[in-house]
Amino acid sequence: MLKAVPRLTSVTHVGSRMSTTCNLVALAKFHRASGAACQKAAHKSHDLPPMPPCDFKPLKHQGMSKQRMMEIRKLHCQPMTMKLTYYKSPVFIHQGHMQWLWNTDGKRYLDFFAGVATVSVGHCHPKVTAVAVAQMKRLWHTTCIYVTPPLQEYCEKLASLLPDPLKVVYLTNSGSEANDLAMLMARLHTGNHDMISLRGSYHGGSPQTMALTSNSAFKYPVANGGCTATMCPDVFRGPWGGSHCRDSPVQTIRTCDCPQGQCMANDKYIGQLDETFATSLPSRVAGFFAEPIQGMGGAVQYPKDYLKQAYQRVRERGGVCIADEVQTGFGRTGSHFWGFQGHEVMPDIVTMAKGIAGGFPMGALVTTPEIAAAFSKGAHFNTYGGNPMACSIASSVLDVIKEDGTQQNSLVVGTYLLTELAKLRDKHEIIGDVRGKGLQNPGWRWWRQVSRTPLSPAAMNDIFEDTKDMGVLIGKGGVYGQNFRVQPPMCVTKDDADYFLAVFDRSIQNYMDRR
Repeated sequence: MLKAVPRLTSVTHVGSRMSTTCNLVALAKFHRASGAACQKAAHKSHDLPPMPPCDFKPLKHQGMSKQRMMEIRKLHCQPMTMKLTYYKSPVFIHQGHMQWLWNTDGKRYLDFFAGVATVSVGHCHPKVTAVAVAQMKRLWHTTCIYVTPPLQEYCEKLASLLPDPLKVVYLTNSGSEANDLAMLMARLHTGNHDMISLRGSYHGGSPQTMALTSNSAFKYPVANGGCTATMCPDVFRGPWGGSHCRDSPVQTIRTCDCPQGQCMANDKYIGQLDETFATSLPSRVAGFFAEPIQGMGGAVQYPKDYLKQAYQRVRERGGVCIADEVQTGFGRTGSHFWGFQGHEVMPDIVTMAKGIAGGFPMGALVTTPEIAAAFSKGAHFNTYGGNPMACSIASSVLDVIKEDGTQQNSLVVGTYLLTELAKLRDKHEIIGDVRGKGLQNPGWRWWRQVSRTPLSPAAMNDIFEDTKDMGVLIGKGGVYGQNFRVQPPMCVTKDDADYFLAVFDRSIQNYMDRR
């Protein structure tokens, strides 16, 4: 099977204008080997290397006590907030700077989750912060019924980063809202109703997008319909897959007998999509949603030609194709600015959020003039969409991505991290698969390699807690909760990656020693 050659598009400039040692450094530093040598020594002695230095000095916390915060959280916050509170002993975050977070006691953490891949260029990036402060002094808010420079400037800048004919921008407050609108536009444009998504997908938590989301943990027993999930082409745990299937620096350890240039696993999964069309859908459909790499579903990557063939089949049945770039967009995959570009497909609608404004609440949908025209038949209003604060911050994030070379950094550091994680997979039998691309979920599935059965929640939590106690914050996900998710700010360095790897190796070894 031919191996895809990564390439950079849209953003290739490399270089940092930040001065502190914890910030993005020159690209040459990303190739240094000294951190890896330190890591190897740490693995032998079971001692951790020192946490990479940072000369930023956080303010001392002088506010509410931790006890009082938890009392209020339990008494006045919706119970779901407590259900989603990470860790047995919660982390009380006080301040952030770039890839670092400090708790209320002054302890520093290396943030390898970035608010679920949202803090794209770093916490409180100096340039983004300066732009936000300047805009706040000038104008906080007007609705889009008025013409403001930040709105027009941002829409032009965002549209320039997408290929023709994707040039019409609609701004929202979140990814769920963007996907809601994508469903509505697809139905209005095609005159059809039924939508298709992949099992394990996550496209939002609103009543409409809950129908698209194919993960029972995020679904409620309420009326929503018109959406059908087809088999996810997971080449590690699915019925078919091998060692040459996906566009990733690291492949699954399953054997592959495919002829050169052909992926039999892809053919099988496309056959399942054909079965879905034949048995579960009408002859005409409205659209097909897919994340270029599944996020909440566990960093699932598809066979290389799957989206190409899926898009073709959807369009043959009158539907449009929607790329959900909420987690994969803005250079996070490294080789491309948008995840769909790695699949060599052209979607009809692209939705985005999370890293779009570095943590400021914002989302967007970009589509073609023809699809946008169908939406204009009625009236739709968003009070905060196109807010001047959001647009100014999002515009500065695009500037920083270019000026700091964060896409290139995602490629270099992300590839390094994946290849080093693969070494841990070879060392520890409980790591079933390492997958991802760039800094989009360079993570792993915790399945026993031979049986491909998941670790218990208790085992997962032991490793998770240990990692936090040693100063690194990561996330969890997967349909069965069997994935650790690594989606750091795109300013992390190889030294940061080495520290994370040493901590994680130690956490696994601690779990193995306790068994």
